[in-house]
Amino acid sequence: MNRRKFVSQAAWVSAGSLFISPLLLPGCSAKDLFSGMNYEGRVLIIGAGAAGLYAGYLLKMNGIDFTIVEAGAEVGGRLGKLTGFADYDIDTGAQWMHGRHHILGDLAAKAGTMLTRDETALSYWFNQQIVDALPRDPFIFEGEALPDISFRDYAHDQGYGPEYDNIIEAIAGDQGAAASALSAYWNYKDEENWVSGDEDYKFRATYFDFFYEHVAAQVIGHVRLNSIVSEVDYTSDTVAVTLSGGEVLLADKVIVTVPVAVLKLEEILFSPRLPAEKTEAFSRFGMGPGMKVFLKFTHKFYSDNLLGGAVCAAYIDDTVGKVTQDHVLMAFVMGDQAAALHALGSDEAITQALLTELDLVYNGQASPAWLASSIHDYTDRPFIRGAYGYSTVGMGDARSVAARPVDNKIFFAGEAMNTNGHHQTVQGAVESACKAVIDLIDGVAP
Repeated sequence: MNRRKFVSQAAWVSAGSLFISPLLLPGCSAKDLFSGMNYEGRVLIIGAGAAGLYAGYLLKMNGIDFTIVEAGAEVGGRLGKLTGFADYDIDTGAQWMHGRHHILGDLAAKAGTMLTRDETALSYWFNQQIVDALPRDPFIFEGEALPDISFRDYAHDQGYGPEYDNIIEAIAGDQGAAASALSAYWNYKDEENWVSGDEDYKFRATYFDFFYEHVAAQVIGHVRLNSIVSEVDYTSDTVAVTLSGGEVLLADKVIVTVPVAVLKLEEILFSPRLPAEKTEAFSRFGMGPGMKVFLKFTHKFYSDNLLGGAVCAAYIDDTVGKVTQDHVLMAFVMGDQAAALHALGSDEAITQALLTELDLVYNGQASPAWLASSIHDYTDRPFIRGAYGYSTVGMGDARSVAARPVDNKIFFAGEAMNTNGHHQTVQGAVESACKAVIDLIDGVAP
């Protein structure tokens, strides 16, 4: 796995001229892609996360009438920013740009955005000690021969004992999943088309700031906040979108960009009901608990990246690549571990559980050095309901089925709907939005 290495490097780099693969819809950031395509209808976009905002950005660029309705009180979805906790701004959601050979990498290059390349080596909590290398390589989840069983079961089948369980949990957690839920086969198959590059990058400022400045700010005047969609009626030629307060908005086409967990829970009703194959595809996605906890300390006593904790499988120095005098460690918690922390019921209890584990690992140094914590729990956050979509055992063609338009009126975008291998990423959400806008303008068949 090299897509989301928990790694960093302090040397600044500025992205240069980038190659954009034809697989990734080249020029989706350029108006000439839509040359010869004309559309005069009105479009309604549901959701102001990365996919919804980028869809609006493309529509505005091409003079198409649109409105974005967002259920929450702010834009960004799973992009977010924390200010005031430390002497630098912190990404509370998406944090790394994975590779540079994609739409957002091209945008960063053209803007001269300052990035930090992530290259710090991993260390491991293994058999009650910190080690720099393991007896066996745990990164075993690549290759056509993988069976459609969970990461945990596959590791056990390959002879990895319980001493590796929390490290396997960290690897699965990188995909937003518990090791018991993520399919070894389908996770690999979903990533076969990955061509963005193997390096990970952090933003000198924040991912949120980059995306807001270059995309969201261009369409913010078209966004209606606190507008919860309750029903989408596409019975007639005009689609009627009903908000929770009873207001009805009319559009010729609708782009749905809400997280797949919201679709699974049917928090938005469709009339007529979406095709059975579509709802069945949603049901095969995983999208589980996830949280990021930032722990501020008086000094650094911890490793840059440590995998293998029983409470949190991945601890990451958040300050690498930042201009700061502060010391902030991020606990990146997914799957069953996130569910367990969420169940504790309070920020204080979550903080204490993490400090107790860090005291164990670092010989009692954590609690005396702790200053503050900030917890960002996506587990049951309204209008999101989890971390990001992952491939379950039995996933099959669910991703491609879920992404298909319905009746040439309802189009779907978002990280989970990306079929080019870039699901679970901001660039993947953007690429899916580009595909949805092309399909909408081109008038694809259902």
